[in-house]
Amino acid sequence: MAIAVTSTKNALATAYAGLGVYISLHTADPTSTGQYEATGGSPAYARKATTWGAAASGQVTGSEVTIDAPAGTYTHAGIWSAATGGTFIDKVSITSTTLGSQGQIKVTPKYTQS
Repeated sequence: MAIAVTSTKNALATAYAGLGVYISLHTADPTSTGQYEATGGSPAYARKATTWGAAASGQVTGSEVTIDAPAGTYTHAGIWSAATGGTFIDKVSITSTTLGSQGQIKVTPKYTQS
């Protein structure tokens, strides 16, 4: 059953955003554990923190993050509770991006509660 009350959708979207702010890149489907996270590079790959906005119409959007990444193909982004280690919260497929050398990938996280 889809949630019909907008204030309830907003509350759930806000709760989701509160679970984690660190955005990651992955070279394959990270499954439910955060596997295949990028590593290496110069500047070194690191998760980046997003700033979640206020929920509206059941949707919450984070600020765009720019992530340094080494050469490789990136297919997914993830959300974590910490800059390193932490709890893997969720994943999303992104447009597959192949970097032939060190580069950057921009990610704008968004969650919609239905």
